[in-house]
Amino acid sequence: MNSTKKHGQCPAPVPTAGFPLPGTGHATVAVPAPGKGPQQWAGAPSSLVDDDGSLLLAYRVRAEEDYNVVARSVDGRTFTTLGVLTRDHFGAAMVERPALVRTGSGAWRLYVSCATPGTKHWWVGVLEAATPEGLSEATVRPVFEGDGDTAVKDPVVRRTPDGGWEAWLCCHILTEPGHEDRMFTAYATSGDGLRWQWHGEVLTGRHGAWDARGARLTSVLPDGRACYDGRASAEENWFERTGLAAWEAAGRRLHPVGGAPVADVRYLDVLPLPGGGHRLFYEARLPDESHELRTELIAPGAGPAPAS
Repeated sequence: MNSTKKHGQCPAPVPTAGFPLPGTGHATVAVPAPGKGPQQWAGAPSSLVDDDGSLLLAYRVRAEEDYNVVARSVDGRTFTTLGVLTRDHFGAAMVERPALVRTGSGAWRLYVSCATPGTKHWWVGVLEAATPEGLSEATVRPVFEGDGDTAVKDPVVRRTPDGGWEAWLCCHILTEPGHEDRMFTAYATSGDGLRWQWHGEVLTGRHGAWDARGARLTSVLPDGRACYDGRASAEENWFERTGLAAWEAAGRRLHPVGGAPVADVRYLDVLPLPGGGHRLFYEARLPDESHELRTELIAPGAGPAPAS
């Protein structure tokens, strides 16, 4: 594996104590479940603060037809839709978690998870537009294509302080029929966010643990603290829970921290706020197995320190 300190791959190890977790603040529903029962989901969020202080949110809706939504909020709780991107826009059977990123020139990019029809394969495409509203009309460009043995989805993409790009991708190995749900997280870097260099696996689950079936990174804070989705078995697919991860001493891999999950939610997105504190977005399961997208405001210094 190549060391890429230039792009921020090797931060010093940091503790996970005080990580902003669901339940620390007051949860409100940002986007309700689209219907009752299984496979009626709103979630898989990605958020940004715009120059005017408003929040931009991209998320996935799974219902009769999958689609991604880009929305804006002035209070972080109520959102106005700016654009909708259906699976047909990508020629995909399904779409999953998007990643919303601002370029150095001020343009907007949306990286979207796309399922190849008739297969278990996934790939990630990118859209670019001058405004968030323009993303729904933009042309898709494949950037993480995977291959016949590997599905690639659920990107976490961010700019680095030196102007580079880095991404964490959830990968599923397709070589063993019936076990395609197994997952691990890989890492990639780029100079422009379009042409990427892969650096291999950086986070995986632990044999015999609650995350044995795999680990999907969902958020990385500027100081390197991270969270991920994990599950113990194939039967727990769609019932993932949140765990915490920390960098190993060499700074080239993340490892799960603690012997238990820290929250019964998935796709936790942690947004640092300019004035301090964080806003959380996450997908929460309801008793009928539908999922809603919730948000919490975490004040600076709030919350207990989770055991590590």
